Amino acid sequence: MTSYYVYYRVQADRVASLQDEVRHLFRVVEEATGVRGRWLRRRDEPATYMEVYEDVRDEAAFEALLGRESAELGLERHVERFVCA
Repeated sequence: MTSYYVYYRVQADRVASLQDEVRHLFRVVEEATGVRGRWLRRRDEPATYMEVYEDVRDEAAFEALLGRESAELGLERHVERFVCA
């Protein structure tokens, strides 16, 4: 299974509205895939946020859904994929 780590920078004045958008994204992703997302903020750099999605089974379907649904966020997102060693 694959874990996805999606990170991006957010301007301070957008964080409150983005939080609602990310919660909506998480609901859509979980309903469609069963994968629950987590939203983290970098401790030493408050403008950097990360979405974490673990134990993704169908990578192609997950990536298509995530790409389609996250496009509305209007952020430059960086996606990293990890598997168990």
